[in-house]
Amino acid sequence: MDELQPKHQGIASELALLLALATLWGASYTFLKVAVATIPPVTLIAGRTLIAGLLLVVIMHWRGMKLPADAANWRRFLFQACLNSVIPWTLVAWGTQALDAGVATILNSTAPIFTFILTVAVTRHEAVTSRKLVGVVSGMAGICLIVGMQALAGLGEQLAAQIVMLLAATCYAGAAIFGRSFKDLDPMAPAAGSLLCGAAILIPASLVMERPWTLAPSVNSLLALTALAVFSTALAFVIYFRLIQTLGSIGATAQAYLRVPIGVAVGVIFLGEQLSSSAWIGLACVVVGVAAMTIPPRKAKPIGEAV
Repeated sequence: MDELQPKHQGIASELALLLALATLWGASYTFLKVAVATIPPVTLIAGRTLIAGLLLVVIMHWRGMKLPADAANWRRFLFQACLNSVIPWTLVAWGTQALDAGVATILNSTAPIFTFILTVAVTRHEAVTSRKLVGVVSGMAGICLIVGMQALAGLGEQLAAQIVMLLAATCYAGAAIFGRSFKDLDPMAPAAGSLLCGAAILIPASLVMERPWTLAPSVNSLLALTALAVFSTALAFVIYFRLIQTLGSIGATAQAYLRVPIGVAVGVIFLGEQLSSSAWIGLACVVVGVAAMTIPPRKAKPIGEAV
């Protein structure tokens, strides 16, 4: 009995880290909502990528690691940066100007659904199971409920922001698929390298488009940016890489659906946001859909395969 206690404690600690990761990434939408109030999107994400990238480099140095020096790996980092940070984070920052943080969290959590769709349509490296199809249908139904009747009108700033959030989720899906090519590297290397590449793209864009030296960001926005970069980006990546080693990649992806209710709750508690009844139903559908996509079944059989 005593021999089992350390093992149980180890599992509990990893589950606690998983919950912490979901909280950090779920809270990022509230940080974005506060920060983007006085810091424009490109400048905000440029600061996020630069601060987080430099922090990860420091952590790598502390671990005795170095970033690859060859051009081939940095080309891969650059492409990953475009899919995983430059494009989606800018879209998310822009979208949160018009959307509540809770709605943004829900829409952006659909990335695993788009990952599945792209996998089936492009890479086809996974079997199409009935469980995954149920997840896709449930997730898409949730998206329709969240977007609601405004989609039928075809007009309005919120509809554009909702579409932008879904485009960001699609970028995350592409990044997840491309990220499989980094199996030859320690996971922290592509994370730090892609963040630095993202900063190299976004900083010049910020200087040209938004002239950050003319801005007067509020203290709250600066604190939110710092929290976003340090906690929801750098620290979150460190926890994520730890979980990859202990729980495995499938176990670590459980944060995708854990962060949805957490992100919504943070927006409701700290920003006083409210969701419509249809959005609450949509939230439930998205959680069910993403869970069906990410929780590994005991025996997943392709459709049409004899039982």
